[in-house]
Amino acid sequence: MSSSRGLTPKGPEYPFQHLRPSRKLNRRVVVVIGIPTGVVGIVVLSLVIICSVKRGRLSINTMARWKRDAKNYHFNAEEIIVNFGSMAPKRYTYSDVKKLTKSFKDKVGQGGFGVVYKGKLPDGRIVAVKVLSKSKDNGKEFINEVASISRTSHVNIVSLLGECYERSKRALIYEFVPNGSLDRFIYDKGALDIANCHLENKTMFQIAVGIARGLEYLHSGCRTRILHFDIKPHNILLDEKFCPKISDFGLAKLYKTRESVVSMMGTRGTIGYIAPEVFSRIFGGVSHKSDVYSYGMLVLEMVGERKNIEGGTSRASEKYFSQGIYKKLEQGETLGTCDVTGDEEDIIKKMIIVNLWCIQTNPSDRPSIEKVIGMLEGSALQSLPFPPKPVLDSPLDSSTTSLSM
Repeated sequence: MSSSRGLTPKGPEYPFQHLRPSRKLNRRVVVVIGIPTGVVGIVVLSLVIICSVKRGRLSINTMARWKRDAKNYHFNAEEIIVNFGSMAPKRYTYSDVKKLTKSFKDKVGQGGFGVVYKGKLPDGRIVAVKVLSKSKDNGKEFINEVASISRTSHVNIVSLLGECYERSKRALIYEFVPNGSLDRFIYDKGALDIANCHLENKTMFQIAVGIARGLEYLHSGCRTRILHFDIKPHNILLDEKFCPKISDFGLAKLYKTRESVVSMMGTRGTIGYIAPEVFSRIFGGVSHKSDVYSYGMLVLEMVGERKNIEGGTSRASEKYFSQGIYKKLEQGETLGTCDVTGDEEDIIKKMIIVNLWCIQTNPSDRPSIEKVIGMLEGSALQSLPFPPKPVLDSPLDSSTTSLSM
């Protein structure tokens, strides 16, 4: 410390120089003042944290995550999964997963979120093991899928049997569904002995009804409602009896029963199946009707035997696809590419009419999935109201014709 001479003003600039404290006293003052200041700082910081927790800005899990991040760990998935209680899927180590799949020997599929391998549990059950791709979401996709599907139990929803989470290694273990995904029967005409036209129309109808029943369960049968947001042929699996099972809940969103419209940031889904209101809120609020739209596009694609996302689908080509089917229906042309009986053509016609209602631009014009099932199973073809022509520009441009939803 420099001499006090250089720091002490002279004369009138410091008129009370005789009252100036000594160096010893200065140190005591600094110590005495410093202690309360530190205490006040700690108290203020504590109050900020407490207020943030109460306001939802900072949860206890977030604070715990800070500590883990300091040690370069990802967030602990086990903390979240353990909260599922009896609904929690069985935990497997990554070493277990390698054994189940014989070191990932038999690849049976691949999607945007990972690769699927065929495996075998110690009890002899055949399973499908989806190894998730590394992503920048720090495991949110994994947790989202586990959180959604762990709450389900339905014949038309694929069963989750286990999971693996070790740092960046993540895998989901499902029941094995032998006939694979529905898209194989729609798109790969030359790759299968059973092409789509050999899939009986009655079977196709039962597949459509089964998917609708699965969605009905997700929308109203669970303790917590679930919106799937990615209904498409690739995510519909078919068992040995061609019973459909909805899979891939990576984009799903849970919401409370009392909520009719869901708040959501960004766009979810696959081009060609995304409801207009999901990519632009000017078309209306996001709700269970958004899944109904995707379902409608899926069934029309299945019936029309045309790949909806060929070469990357624009809104214009999507409009052309649905309006092409509408034009056939309106002009009374033969529906379907295979030789069909009169009864089978009625089945196809019913599926088209119902699902043209499902893809109406305005969400309020679409039926609920419960209504869809009623129309498919309970209504006579002649009693079904003819749908307006699909319009994807604006809900204001659509016909005023509507159903009681």
